[in-house]
Amino acid sequence: MSITAADVVVTDQSGLRKIYREPMPRASQKVLDHLDAHCRRFIEMSPLCVLSTTGTNGRADASPRGDPPGFVKILDDRTLLIPDRPGNNQVDSLQNIIHHPVVGLLFFVPGMNETLRVCGSAEIVTDQEALSPLSVGGRAPLSGLRVTVKDAFLHCGRALIRSRLWDPEARIDRSSYPTYGQVLADQIEGANATAIDADEDEANRNHLY
Repeated sequence: MSITAADVVVTDQSGLRKIYREPMPRASQKVLDHLDAHCRRFIEMSPLCVLSTTGTNGRADASPRGDPPGFVKILDDRTLLIPDRPGNNQVDSLQNIIHHPVVGLLFFVPGMNETLRVCGSAEIVTDQEALSPLSVGGRAPLSGLRVTVKDAFLHCGRALIRSRLWDPEARIDRSSYPTYGQVLADQIEGANATAIDADEDEANRNHLY
């Protein structure tokens, strides 16, 4: 079936409201300008959040951040501190924040279908006094993101219910998808899948922090 731009493109608010009914009042009423007790508890329980940023070219990016529950430190009801753990040193998110400090955070808690959404502005901090409480195994992160909260709210669970994200029966057989090294070997000319997988295994064992 052929689909034309005129069939699918929505370019203004009135076009959206022809498709979607007006939201229930609580959709806007639930949005807070700070972290209340429920938001704080959710963040304390969360081992994973997704960080969204925007580059100078307007391109959006999203990057996972994970650690044991409570790895994102709540400094006060409007401020968070997120450690930046070792990675590939491409630092896409950090470069984006230098140029465009607006960020979005999506927090997950295993077993919960609801997520917590936080929007705000971020700055990169390197002060060791601030970062030392984020140490693991005596290793402090090289930097952290200090996020000033503008909006925070609990997002309903329908997306995770539909995805069956936490359902053990929905887990794939890992052999049904190539390894990290095999994917990169297909994408990068001359790359060696076995060597890449060995490097990743070693990094995952010895260089998480």
